[in-house]
Amino acid sequence: MTADSEIELKEAFQRAQRGHNNKAKLVASLKSRYNKLEDKTLFHEEFVHYLKYAMIVYKREPAVENVIEFVAKFATSFQPPPNAEDEQQEEEEEEDEDDHPFLSFIFNFLLESHKASSHAVRFRACQLINKLLGGMAENAQIDDDLFDRIHQAMLVRVTDKFPNVRIQAALAMTRLQQPKDPDCPTINAYMLILENDSNAEVRRAVLSCIAMSPRTLPKVLKRTRDIKENVRKLAYQVLSEKVHIKALTIAQRVGLLQQGLHDTSESVRDIVCSRLLPAWLLRLDGNVIELLHRLDVENCAETAMETLKAIFKTMPGEELLQNRAQFDDRKVIPEDSLTCENVLYWRSLCEFLKGKGDDGEEMLEQVLPDAASYGDYLFGYLKAVPVLTEEQRADFNQLELVMTKEFISQQLIHLIGCLDTNEEGGRKRVLAVLQEMLALTQTPSSLVSLLTEKLLALIPDDQRRIQTVAEIISDVREPIMEASQPVDENRSRRQQVQLAEVKVRLMEAKQDLEDCIAAQDFSRAAELKDAIAGLEDQRNQVLQEISESSQPVDREALAEKNDPETLLRCLTMCAELLKQMNIKTRTGPTISALMSSLVLPSIANAHPAVRNMAVVCLGTCTLHSKELAKTHMVLLLQIAQLDEVKIRISALRAIIDLLLLFGFQLLSETASTQTVQPPLSPDRQEGEATPAEDKGSIPEDTAQSILVMLSEFLDSEMSDLRTETAEGLAKLMYTGRISSAKMLSRLVLLWYNPVTEDDVRLRHCLGVFFQLYARESRAHQEVVEETFLPTIRTLLNAPATSPLAEVDINNVVELLVELTRPSGLIKPSANTEEVCVHDYLAVRMCGEMLKDPTAPEVRLYAKTLSNLELSREETVRDDLTTLLQQLVLVVKDRVCLRALEKMLHQLVDSKEQAEVVNASALQPLDVNADEAATEDPSKSTKRPKRGQRKASTAKGGRRPSRKAESSEESDGENVPESVPVVRSSRRAKIAALEKTKLDLNPLINQEANVS
Repeated sequence: MTADSEIELKEAFQRAQRGHNNKAKLVASLKSRYNKLEDKTLFHEEFVHYLKYAMIVYKREPAVENVIEFVAKFATSFQPPPNAEDEQQEEEEEEDEDDHPFLSFIFNFLLESHKASSHAVRFRACQLINKLLGGMAENAQIDDDLFDRIHQAMLVRVTDKFPNVRIQAALAMTRLQQPKDPDCPTINAYMLILENDSNAEVRRAVLSCIAMSPRTLPKVLKRTRDIKENVRKLAYQVLSEKVHIKALTIAQRVGLLQQGLHDTSESVRDIVCSRLLPAWLLRLDGNVIELLHRLDVENCAETAMETLKAIFKTMPGEELLQNRAQFDDRKVIPEDSLTCENVLYWRSLCEFLKGKGDDGEEMLEQVLPDAASYGDYLFGYLKAVPVLTEEQRADFNQLELVMTKEFISQQLIHLIGCLDTNEEGGRKRVLAVLQEMLALTQTPSSLVSLLTEKLLALIPDDQRRIQTVAEIISDVREPIMEASQPVDENRSRRQQVQLAEVKVRLMEAKQDLEDCIAAQDFSRAAELKDAIAGLEDQRNQVLQEISESSQPVDREALAEKNDPETLLRCLTMCAELLKQMNIKTRTGPTISALMSSLVLPSIANAHPAVRNMAVVCLGTCTLHSKELAKTHMVLLLQIAQLDEVKIRISALRAIIDLLLLFGFQLLSETASTQTVQPPLSPDRQEGEATPAEDKGSIPEDTAQSILVMLSEFLDSEMSDLRTETAEGLAKLMYTGRISSAKMLSRLVLLWYNPVTEDDVRLRHCLGVFFQLYARESRAHQEVVEETFLPTIRTLLNAPATSPLAEVDINNVVELLVELTRPSGLIKPSANTEEVCVHDYLAVRMCGEMLKDPTAPEVRLYAKTLSNLELSREETVRDDLTTLLQQLVLVVKDRVCLRALEKMLHQLVDSKEQAEVVNASALQPLDVNADEAATEDPSKSTKRPKRGQRKASTAKGGRRPSRKAESSEESDGENVPESVPVVRSSRRAKIAALEKTKLDLNPLINQEANVS
């Protein structure tokens, strides 16, 4: 025996702490010593004695981790290695060895220790159990009783207060799962953790070890939308490694790609591109077309294209062209071989190569023909798309076939954008095909908008665009049928011979004329000139006779078509034209004619789709002409209130766009014809002060009706209308067109209202808006500050039957405080002498508490006061100190009292500290200046970020504080004012500011339905 085989237990633990030691040798030598012992009890006790030293250390020290690793290897070394030759003998040996005394002893010790009061002991116990179970062979077995004990202990520990303990307990249960058991407690615990555990690392641990089954798959899929980036990454990794693409439904596959490729985190997007997509392609033998077939591209074309783009980015150039075998000699896919998958692949590949610029130009020429050839190919396919009758539409198979052909047609039309249209001939051919397809009645309505878009993209000039589309609309609405008679061939031949003779004589006369001029025979030249004029008249007469003989004798013009399908087709082209036009292009005679003959009559059409498209055209057209906007604003307002939901939303979008573009002065000019004095538009209020008496002279007008209408729409039961209204108000407020604390309060309440919980678009829109709006400017923060108390009062006074009663008021308060935080501004004010918004918010809350010191919300306000960023302006701090002293005398609640006293002490201490700093500033600079700056560095470094405007001037220009707090020197110390300044009282300042305020609140207050 060597010395290593006789190693002592203490020495083994000491050597195990060093990472460079060979753990296998230590385990072998200690195991040799253990096997020699007849009485194992002393060894067990001594082993546990030394193990306890490591178990009381919570920190992940390397020495402790080495010891834990050594213990796990030593304990599992008593497990026999798997013997594949004799399975039956192996099972028998395992039954004998599973009850090995040392392994059983260690498990018993750890199971007794997992309930210890020390979180370090619980953590190490769970960690060791995890390593012991993980170090056993794959086919290892343990006693049923031990299995149950471990199971129960770990189920308790996964609910531990400390996340690290929960992580190790979750990992320890990995091999205790029974996926085939529908009531497996381990899997139930895992699913509960994934749903409810607040710690991201615990959720990650469970994701890494949970077994995939039909029960657990939805929970793992949900973690791809986890709030933490690392959890989302691991969820995609687990899905790529453990879940076959066939185990997912089409909706799940599309959802994974859509969320993953648009994830806000770049690392998550990389995981989807580098792990999930290659794993799916590997299981489909690298067939990209088959992957598209698994995604149902007809219903998710955009997601499929983004998926293809991600795949193309990882492919070398040779592999990109590997599917060229499906192209024929014309470099196109034969018409009978076109499918939704391969045409989408073709389009995506061409757009990807087009996006590479000069690098992809050569490869693009190999997969796409010239423009003229492609125009003929496209025309041939589009003409072959069948038109179904009403009876055929009832047949689902035929309807599905036509829908497939329309989808393929859409992708072929999109490919026009990849063509090289610099060559004149090819561009003219493509233009001719697009114009002819738009004029054909059998062209599906679903293709009209796309065809018009591609047509306009090939015509750069707006006037040519207008003329071209107007001609197509005229041809569609007023097609002309020609009835001609047979032409006399003999007469036609005689006319052609006569024309040829005249042309020959004309050419000879011109040649003689040139000779005479050269010889200066001007008399003869004058005679020849008269002869040439006669011959030209004769030629024109013959040409006219030929044209008349070849023209139809009878031309029958059909009446103007006004069926819904024709009108919808024409309106779609008109709407696309107006969208593509430059916003600076004004409406001319052609657009005016289209408005009077097509758009306005269609507003009253009985067909909803026609009315909706007409409203879209009207709204888009008014953006190009302020006169049209003033004329038709009232009509759009009526439509927004009276028609079907979809049409009302279109009208509402038009109204919002007009207000964004022209402002509320548009309403003033509209109402001026009715001799109604409109309110000053919010965008003109900034920087202007209007006398208070002017506010009272504003009667009800269009501006008020719009605001009342929008307020009512916010209470609508139709979620689409409510969402569109909220988004429109957010745009108007962010751009400064309106500034209303009441409207902002309505939006905050709408965001928190449980009724809108399923409206993802609304929640997302408002969530982004609040952050951008409040951080944009000081004026916006002032509006949020004015919103604070009305919003809180509304929630406090909400009846029990109202959905608002379920809203967490503390969360609302935290949001409003964060939005008004001065340090959150994108561009903090350069004036450091201004009072910040939180100062006035604190005064408002103190005033609210003084109104009723016994109210339940007093505790909420007292707690919020400590979260505010207060400025160092002396007057504000004096006012707050006075208010807090009054509150301390009247408030009886102990929790509130402690919070108020703490706040009061902070204000007093900071004031005394400021006095010390100011006093030290009068001393020589070389003695105390640096100390003053060191004692209170925030005086010089943080102060510029906190100085803001006053909260009550929500609309107008800046009103700086009447007293400068201090002047900042280069060394950072504050120099006191040498000249005292007389201050007006706070009440007088507020009264003066109220007189200068002008916003839309008076109009909003008159609304009928107030939440």
